[in-house]
Amino acid sequence: MINIISQTFGKAFVMAQMEVKKLLHDPAELVTRAVQPALWLGVFGMAMSKVRAIPTNGASYLEFITPGILAQSVIFIAIFYGLSIIWEKDMGTLQKILVTPTPRISLVWGKMLSAGVRGLSQTIVVFLLTLILGIPLKITFISVVGVVLLVLLGGALFSGVSMIIASLVKTRERFMGIGQVITLPLFFASNAIYPIEIMPGWLQVVAKVNPLSYMVDGLRGLLVVGTVPNLLLDFFVMVGVTLFISILCAYMYPKVVA
Repeated sequence: MINIISQTFGKAFVMAQMEVKKLLHDPAELVTRAVQPALWLGVFGMAMSKVRAIPTNGASYLEFITPGILAQSVIFIAIFYGLSIIWEKDMGTLQKILVTPTPRISLVWGKMLSAGVRGLSQTIVVFLLTLILGIPLKITFISVVGVVLLVLLGGALFSGVSMIIASLVKTRERFMGIGQVITLPLFFASNAIYPIEIMPGWLQVVAKVNPLSYMVDGLRGLLVVGTVPNLLLDFFVMVGVTLFISILCAYMYPKVVA
């Protein structure tokens, strides 16, 4: 049993390495990915910080919004990760991978892990932007470790959702449309750019079942508040939902080529 588990994780790690190598061979992607968080922090955040209409529990609005923009950057990368599956299917690569004895869950975990690593690249970008804009964050060893774990979980979770979508649709155009429809409601129905307390009652319910809210809450507790009373709950929800999504994704994965 232990050997099976170790082999499964080992194969997942190999799959993740292959995906990460693709990223290293295309560093221009990292530069283009930096544009979106730069606009949100440098334009939207700076403008809204002048309004002072959103309660932020003593923090500046730029501090408050930074964890939300980091989470948004990760989800925007991860939610379109399924495009690679459709591309691999069209090229015939996916069919070759699926006929190997590699467990489906290893394939899924490998891709989910690589999406999390891509999310870590956005973490570096956002941290550099906070230095440039003079946004004070609570950077400690514990907060950095917590941020890395949450970003990996967030990237894995939403890339899993992306792969499930890719299993259901057949064209890249349709996938892009569905990805946009899912991403924006997830972002705005979370605590990324405003606290849940000021939302209408029905939206508060949606935000409390939105996994992105728990990711942002954990990041905000680590980087802004400095105290993490809900951190165990945030991690528990993220781990639980990620595991569920990975199992569902492993079941749906062979249907991509159907």
